Amino acid sequence: MIGKLTGRLDSVHEGGCILDVNGVGYLVAASSRAVAALPPAPALGTLWIETVVREDAITLYGFADAAERDWYRLLTAIQGVGPKVALALLSALSPAELSSALQGGDRVALSRAPGVGPKLAARLLAEMKDKARLLAVGDGPVPRFAPVVRVAGAGEDAVSALLNLGWKRPEAAAAVARVQERLGPDAALNLLIRESLREMAPR
Repeated sequence: MIGKLTGRLDSVHEGGCILDVNGVGYLVAASSRAVAALPPAPALGTLWIETVVREDAITLYGFADAAERDWYRLLTAIQGVGPKVALALLSALSPAELSSALQGGDRVALSRAPGVGPKLAARLLAEMKDKARLLAVGDGPVPRFAPVVRVAGAGEDAVSALLNLGWKRPEAAAAVARVQERLGPDAALNLLIRESLREMAPR
């Protein structure tokens, strides 16, 4: 799985860009903010990547930073929010603006994104409240992301396997991180999955 790409901006198209990485052009769907954040060639730029594998296609979604990618993951977990709408939201609003709109109940701000009507805006406001534990409210009016649990080596594959089994990302990532701390970052994937499941089993 691809998690990050560093290369030169080859071309920009509606809904994304082509990033040239050592002579290989990767077609990446991305928010306009992510594309605008890339430096002009020949300077190297980086996109954080969410790889989506389906039967008929492998699609790369690119983001300016980890926070934008995490917001994409949260948004696409909401019914009615597909990749296109999530990228539209992230093009219309920065992660901080999106966080502020959700926490402040600002339907008008959410509706600035193409494809987000009053009903979907209301659903976003209602369902994102259930994910409030993923956010840490700062002293100012704009909440900040809680620290994201990082996993190394085969850890991300282990987290993906646990997600496929029905676990939520925060619990899965935290369990894998604990197991990696105990066994080391080079632990085998099957061992990581087995020990992480034990970590999350009811006591």
